[in-house]
Amino acid sequence: MSPSEALPPPAAPLADPLHAASALVRAGAIGAALGELDALATGSDALDETGRARLLALRVECRLARGDLAEAMRLADQLAPYVERAGLAAGFAHQAKGELAAALGDAEHAVDHLLAAGRAVAGLPEDPELLSWRAGAALGLVLTGHHHEAAELATEQHRIAVAHGSAYAIAQALRTLAAADPGGHRVRSLREARAVLADVEAGRLAAQVDADLAGLLLLRTDPAALPEAVLLLRGAEQYAGIEELWPLQSRIRRLLDRCGEPPHRLRAEALTVLTPAELRVAGLVAAGLTNRQAAERLEVSVKAVEWHLSRTYRKLGIGSRAGLELAFGVPA
Repeated sequence: MSPSEALPPPAAPLADPLHAASALVRAGAIGAALGELDALATGSDALDETGRARLLALRVECRLARGDLAEAMRLADQLAPYVERAGLAAGFAHQAKGELAAALGDAEHAVDHLLAAGRAVAGLPEDPELLSWRAGAALGLVLTGHHHEAAELATEQHRIAVAHGSAYAIAQALRTLAAADPGGHRVRSLREARAVLADVEAGRLAAQVDADLAGLLLLRTDPAALPEAVLLLRGAEQYAGIEELWPLQSRIRRLLDRCGEPPHRLRAEALTVLTPAELRVAGLVAAGLTNRQAAERLEVSVKAVEWHLSRTYRKLGIGSRAGLELAFGVPA
């Protein structure tokens, strides 16, 4: 065959239109992910059946992370046509419905849906980043008293995650193992999960692991465990506040209360208690401007800036610029 008769090179595989949005969800950038997913929803007709189911499932996951149960339920209703299918479309639909049932406190139905997700994808290649039905099913089985079955699922998920090689999936599996472990290795599993996530952008999973670990440390009688628990909770509190993940934030604050620690008011709450002038001043100072620089930017006196800051500190229950940086989601 002459060069001119040579066959053309194979076409490159089509890019996954949901890749960027799912990467944001995995990174814990829930606000940014919701923007991407809502934009994709306007053109979802261009997706195949599996893509549409996955898009809906990701939107349900983000809404549940925000505590928006009404919107999560509305989106989950749109998954009804997919639950009778086979393959990934059904897997995504059942997993989303299982996560919703868990958020509503119905552990039995959550387990039913999550196990159905596993049956739907039986025989397909395992990708624990794409579909993690075992993790949710194991947690639901713990809540329904089926500890042996939960431990088996958690162990299998960990084996699959290690074989897959994804640090995110391994950390998620270790968190599940800690929840399902009837022995004394729970703290060790969570510390290992933290170490695995050290160089991984996974804000939500890291905050969940930190909250789990802090909760276990608080069960110890060792006084030295309290400072570590508080440190873990403060980091998780800041992340959850910035991303407005109110279910996680509520859990963190209950644990802080057990530590005798008051919650930090965060930006979304600050918006409701600060005046527009206080917000302008506090935002500039939190971003690193000095009082004089903020005064020059706003064309007011330094005394006015100091007065607004003192009122802001009092309203937010903080006493320093570091606390202000935390309240506005600016790394100290």
